[in-house]
Amino acid sequence: MRDNRRPRLPRLSIRSLPGLLAALLLPLGLLTPAAAAASPPDATAAADPVRIMPLGDSITGSPGCWRALLWNRLQGAGHTGIDFVGTLPPQGCGTAHDGDNEGHGGELVTNVASQGLLPARLAATRPDIVVMHFGTNDVWSNIAPDRILAAYDTLLAQMRQSNPDMRVLVAQLIPMNPATCAACGRRVVDLNARIPAWAAGASTDRSPVVVVDQWTGFDTATDTYDGVHPGASGDEKIAARWFPALAAQLENTPGDPGDPGDPGDPGDPGDPTLTCTASFRSVSVWQGGYQAEVTVRNTSAAPVRGWTVTLRPADGARVTQVWNGALKPAADGTATVADAGWNGALAPGASTAFGLIAATTAGPAAPAATADCAATPAS
Repeated sequence: MRDNRRPRLPRLSIRSLPGLLAALLLPLGLLTPAAAAASPPDATAAADPVRIMPLGDSITGSPGCWRALLWNRLQGAGHTGIDFVGTLPPQGCGTAHDGDNEGHGGELVTNVASQGLLPARLAATRPDIVVMHFGTNDVWSNIAPDRILAAYDTLLAQMRQSNPDMRVLVAQLIPMNPATCAACGRRVVDLNARIPAWAAGASTDRSPVVVVDQWTGFDTATDTYDGVHPGASGDEKIAARWFPALAAQLENTPGDPGDPGDPGDPGDPGDPTLTCTASFRSVSVWQGGYQAEVTVRNTSAAPVRGWTVTLRPADGARVTQVWNGALKPAADGTATVADAGWNGALAPGASTAFGLIAATTAGPAAPAATADCAATPAS
């Protein structure tokens, strides 16, 4: 606590008067050149940290141990000029980290929007980036995706009113399979399928909205302790999915090493051949459609700056939606999926994934597809 007591002033002697006069004359620029040259320059103020708000419900806040993992992963990658912010304090986890957050257990995003709860929280914390996993309680309450996305609209408008340059990472929710809600699993799929199109329509160059797929590859049987809230392995997966998208926002500054045109850029002409692979995996199937995941891996000896996957679904299936990638369907059913920008750069051996939904008229046969990958050089 700061000591506010006024310090006792020393008694001045005649010999101290020259120094006192020099101190009084300093703001007026009246010191001799020699004295001015002897004065040390003012220290340059450190740049303000990037303020990041984790926003959501108990999956984010209680205790939200993925935040601790994400914080330390960012620190280890050199992103030290950051500040996690929120009106809630750290809530355990036993790992040193910046635990401030805005994850309120039990909250519905529709209530936060309708009751106007977010603006005061924004004013108190002034974030530059919002990392949002929000809507699980709404899904559990059987609130329609239209209402949830309308609440997203309200929150996004409030974020931009707080900061016109707000950057938002919005999650496709982790799966749900609580014992008391048999329909929740399907409701999450329905909401998640709508989020990419919502984000594409809401995103602007000044205030981008980036979708992060937290659903694909997450298993409620092994990654949660109750069918809803993540356990240790779930926290690891959530942090791993947030990290590349958040790091890309933090690295989005001119002159970063590896920018196109930099000397030695791995995408420049003359670099080693760049190759990648794509592997298709079915995630869930329902009457008339399925969800799948495609993992893209850099098999080159050098980093790649981007990738494009050509997907040919079996049995006449058609890819209708993609997240974490940019879809270009063809008349013959072939789907071309390019990276989403933030997930295009891959180190040797590194991988990323995108999710998709396909429509099909086939029977109960397991979904299948061939997938080819091409590495994209920097322009």
